[in-house]
Amino acid sequence: MKQKKQVFDSVLDLIGDTPMIKLKKITSEFKGNYLAKVEAFNPGHSSKDRIALYIIEQAEKQGILKPGDTIIETTSGNTGFSIAMVSVIKGYDCILAVSSKSSADKIDMLKNMGAKVYVCPANVSADDPRSYYQVAKRLHDEIKGSVYINQYFNQLNIDAHYQSTGPEIWNQTGGEITHLVACSGTGGTISGTAKYLKEQNPNIKIIGVDAFGSVLKKYHETREFDDKEIYPYRIEGLGKNLIPTATDFDSIDKFIKVSDEESAHTARELAQTEGLFVGYTSGAAMQALKQLNELNEFKETDNIVVIFPDHGSRYMSKIYSDKWMSEQGFFDSKNEAAAQSIQYVK
Repeated sequence: MKQKKQVFDSVLDLIGDTPMIKLKKITSEFKGNYLAKVEAFNPGHSSKDRIALYIIEQAEKQGILKPGDTIIETTSGNTGFSIAMVSVIKGYDCILAVSSKSSADKIDMLKNMGAKVYVCPANVSADDPRSYYQVAKRLHDEIKGSVYINQYFNQLNIDAHYQSTGPEIWNQTGGEITHLVACSGTGGTISGTAKYLKEQNPNIKIIGVDAFGSVLKKYHETREFDDKEIYPYRIEGLGKNLIPTATDFDSIDKFIKVSDEESAHTARELAQTEGLFVGYTSGAAMQALKQLNELNEFKETDNIVVIFPDHGSRYMSKIYSDKWMSEQGFFDSKNEAAAQSIQYVK
């Protein structure tokens, strides 16, 4: 029997091959069988490790990225952390333009991973010079020897998941997957994974998760950009106020929208039922499963895979903070007990 490798050259060797975990308690009344692809098991605690390593290594192979260069990226936090982590190992400087919607935990993590961070206002249009898209472009123009990853408009974002996430899910399910449910932000994860899975079996249904306040669902249905759909929302890394070319809308069968409040509570519920301490977008993906069951989307024999993109530690000052939840108006009589679970002994 071949022994499993126990010593690795660097944390980069730990990227990918994340586990699939059955969801049992939270899905006990649902039709179908549910498997979570838990991306928090990547060393950078999110699925973005995959694209960071893949895009940077492709840039190195093409001679675009050279020793001493600076890597610049636009991020809601997770991609930035992954790029900073890869940059540390490979010896590149890292500059990140981050949305102010990103949690303080994420921003502190980026700083402590050695990145220079520009925090940009979240609720401005994509073409506003203060937006994190425009700030990253400006920095790229100003800094000689810099490479702008530009995950929202980079085909390699899709390719990274086509090469890794898709094959892993196909093999882990023995090809018996019937549905994939995944959040869509840049669209790289869902598009690359969907492309691979549909090549193996075109009958696999791909369902994207979008946020209220985002344009993706309506664009998918009409192929028209409607800025009236845009309004501020709290979930990070889900939905968009522009149309990323890293989203292959043709590979997605349908979208479903979820709310900030329900997604936050569902993330907490995952911790208390399945022991999975996952992030806000994971709560959103699980909330989508709840809504899809209410719509009778699945049969008893279906095998549904849901991607949980990141770890709950990134959201300690947000969804796992009773103070933040209360400030958002997310606690009511139904779930107030969750906020009263700590008792201080005097």
